[in-house]
Amino acid sequence: MNVENNKQPAGSLKISQDVLATISNFAAEEIDGVVSLANTYAPIKNFLKKGSIGRPIQISLNDDVAVIDISVNLKYGANIPQVAETLQKAVKDAVQNMTGITVSKVNVHVAGIVFPETAPVQQ
Repeated sequence: MNVENNKQPAGSLKISQDVLATISNFAAEEIDGVVSLANTYAPIKNFLKKGSIGRPIQISLNDDVAVIDISVNLKYGANIPQVAETLQKAVKDAVQNMTGITVSKVNVHVAGIVFPETAPVQQ
């Protein structure tokens, strides 16, 4: 008796952009030199509207191909090109491995540099 396996999907799978942003966030937190994500500002025409501060991670999905924009604050003294390249690879790998969605680009926006806090001088 020959039984063929029917490999048709039982339904569909949709992954929220918030899930992709969460994965990207965790990947970014693991990179040495990244201090935090940075809020971005919406275009000037929306500046006066409530909620004009944008999210630090923006996801654009088109035909199951993602473009990810991530804004970060880096540690003072970090090699910016090296940290950005490491961040791009980490985010791309994490999203693709966990979701199967192709990531065509990861655009890194360095929004700020965080200086180490200096201890108060004791007299």
